[in-house]
Amino acid sequence: MSTVTVEQPLSPMRRVYTNPWFQILMISFICFCCPGMYNALSGLGGSGQVDPTVAANATVALLAATAGTALFVVGPIFDRVGPRVCLLIGGWTYALYSGSLLSFNHNHNGAFVIASGAILGIGASFLWVSQGAIMTTYVPENQKGRAIATFWIIFNFGGGIGSLASFGLNFNSKIGTVSDSTYIALMVIMLVGWAACVFICNPSAVRIKGVGTFAEEGSNWRQIIRLTLSIVGDWRVFCMFPLFFCANVFYSYQQNDVNGLTFNIRTRSLNGALYWFAQMFGGLIMGFLLDMPFLGRRWRAILGWVTLFTTGLAIWGGGYAFQLWSDRRQAKGLKQDIDYTNGHLSAGPIILYICYGAYDALWQSFCYWLIGARSNSPATTAILVGGYKTFQSTGGAMAWRINALKKSAMTQFAMDWGLCMGSLVIAIPTVLSITSTNVDSEVAGTVVKEDQEDAKPAIA
Repeated sequence: MSTVTVEQPLSPMRRVYTNPWFQILMISFICFCCPGMYNALSGLGGSGQVDPTVAANATVALLAATAGTALFVVGPIFDRVGPRVCLLIGGWTYALYSGSLLSFNHNHNGAFVIASGAILGIGASFLWVSQGAIMTTYVPENQKGRAIATFWIIFNFGGGIGSLASFGLNFNSKIGTVSDSTYIALMVIMLVGWAACVFICNPSAVRIKGVGTFAEEGSNWRQIIRLTLSIVGDWRVFCMFPLFFCANVFYSYQQNDVNGLTFNIRTRSLNGALYWFAQMFGGLIMGFLLDMPFLGRRWRAILGWVTLFTTGLAIWGGGYAFQLWSDRRQAKGLKQDIDYTNGHLSAGPIILYICYGAYDALWQSFCYWLIGARSNSPATTAILVGGYKTFQSTGGAMAWRINALKKSAMTQFAMDWGLCMGSLVIAIPTVLSITSTNVDSEVAGTVVKEDQEDAKPAIA
């Protein structure tokens, strides 16, 4: 006698919850609220303070903590506890940092701001490793560019909206610091993002059309460390490390020296909004290029590289002309004086700052896509993202420390431009090694079942 076993269909709510694109939208919303609002804050130049030194040192502490935890601490923990727990561990630290700046407005306790920055660095490791794994593995290979673009648009919309809110709150400000209400508003939004982390599900529950669902890895700590070392030692990954190192290396110069020293407080807020909105556009462009259906994956990788190299030469070339002009102005004692209404002075620098924002999105979108092209396994990708955040934070910490030491703006500019172009050259072997797919080599080890709606009855 035979029996028929039919898996129970998922409820409509469960189907939505485990849909890859719902998860992409949720992690995007979380980053809209947490790092998006942090970006709005840091984009003001000196996190909205007259003297950017404390904020710069806090950012050094933040990035150093991220660099020290992302790869060998958070990556393995992610494999054991999953993204939801990691996000809940990390999300609240963004509100702590905003609160420390609110406190600094009243008691000038710089040590609290720096300590909060270090705590945020650890929290950011948990958030960004989870985000990267979700964004690059919860969708099929031919949709990864779109997933990255969708995330980048929503995430940077947070920075843009936060900066616009700051622009409104500080529109009539005559002082160099932002108001208490700015820090309070950003802190509340960050806490909302932290609460939303409960809606993230683990990889084993996500239904990826044409692939199925990922099995729980179930590795022990020794296996995880061995896997981490093997991934980091791969020459193709090794060639990506300079790209990762440069992913945030230009922030300190752009935010503190270009925006922070050139414009008054309300124009810095407006520029922050334009910078993050430009990132939305840059992410959309790179996502479109990297998902072109009529090009093979290797040719899409080459197209992304060429786009980065050519736009980098053009934008940084314009930045060189700006820096020469800015040096002449500051030699006359002119700084933090340009208002957006003064069109003949403000138009060129504002356009350059917008281009800097778009280029950042092009750069990071390409890095994430390369990570996604290496593997479809969430555990493997979490390690790769951990490496990305480690080197990204190391480069950023170096740059922010150089900024805090008040090295000349031209020195910082030359360093940023040279590092970016050089890292693109080093990445060429990795770009050329991209294969047409990873599914054939990974599906046996990571996929355990197909979409339940499409599963056929089992006859016993």
